[in-house]
Amino acid sequence: MTRVVVLTAGLSQPSSTRLLGDRLAAAVRAAAESRGAGLDVEVVELREHARDLTNQLLTGFATGALAQVQERVQRADALVVVTPIFSASYSGLFKMFFDVLPRESLVGKPTLIAATAGSARHSLALEHALRPLFAHLRAVVVPTAVFAATEDWADGGALDERVARAAGELVDLLRPARRTPETVADPDVVVPFARLLARGRG
Repeated sequence: MTRVVVLTAGLSQPSSTRLLGDRLAAAVRAAAESRGAGLDVEVVELREHARDLTNQLLTGFATGALAQVQERVQRADALVVVTPIFSASYSGLFKMFFDVLPRESLVGKPTLIAATAGSARHSLALEHALRPLFAHLRAVVVPTAVFAATEDWADGGALDERVARAAGELVDLLRPARRTPETVADPDVVVPFARLLARGRG
């Protein structure tokens, strides 16, 4: 079965970051079901592995539960990553996890980025901090990023719409592209120019 791992980097408990992660997990499941697919979705709270992350930074080796989480992330077909915004960027805990993750782990992996903060003025951190980070890691980031400020929880409709759109984009990346005779390149077949023009007008 297709596997999706949701990583949340909230520090408090309960955490709005975990709440957004749970909402995204549910939306990804719903998007998959609406497309006739099944997903195994797992939510991981990085705060539970903070000490092991520090130890890996010092020793260079992942141990125990952290090593298992890293393996599940590497084996996952897609990721959802959610961080609180501190000082206009992702949290140190969030960055630490990806700093010690084995290289090449995210290459080509569909990834949905999301963040929480107290004010909407921090929403651009998704574009100037998170998206460049995952571009550097060579993940395939979905077009819609999800940001939830404190006021967004009261206006659930707008947040739910962004969550559903981003979840749909992630699931669509997991579905194999439909191939038709017209989309399969055949060097021996020449498509008349008039037909190509007609297709473009349609």
